[in-house]
Amino acid sequence: MPRKSNFITKDIIIASDHAGFSLKENIITELKKKKFKIKNLGTYNDVNSVDYPIFAKNLCKKINSKNIGILVCGSGIGMSIAANRHKGIRAALVNSVNASKLSRLHNNANVICIGSRLISKKIAIKSIMSFLVTKFEGDRHLRRVKLLG
Repeated sequence: MPRKSNFITKDIIIASDHAGFSLKENIITELKKKKFKIKNLGTYNDVNSVDYPIFAKNLCKKINSKNIGILVCGSGIGMSIAANRHKGIRAALVNSVNASKLSRLHNNANVICIGSRLISKKIAIKSIMSFLVTKFEGDRHLRRVKLLG
């Protein structure tokens, strides 16, 4: 009998700007080792400066109930602001495993935003794994998430 996955999904959409490119590539490598299905929306190098809102918008248009998104930029702040402008997106800027867990548990976040200049690769990967195994608690939190619109 197949073992049930502990993950909320195995479908990941990921994007970054030039500042987040290197960390994004490391994240993709680690997630592929764990057999996640990855859709990489770019950027594809760290040489050309790009506009993070375009990458956040492209990712947000593809988010649905069967996948989650990962956005990476220098601070994570720009991606978080850009993503949260889109209907149905609950993007959480995280800098720790605990923040990642709480973003899912209490806020039902569907996009995790990471700042490549503010977090180590190791903590970034651990935070993403925490995000992917934590289920939304619901209950009183559901009422609050519904108030977000």
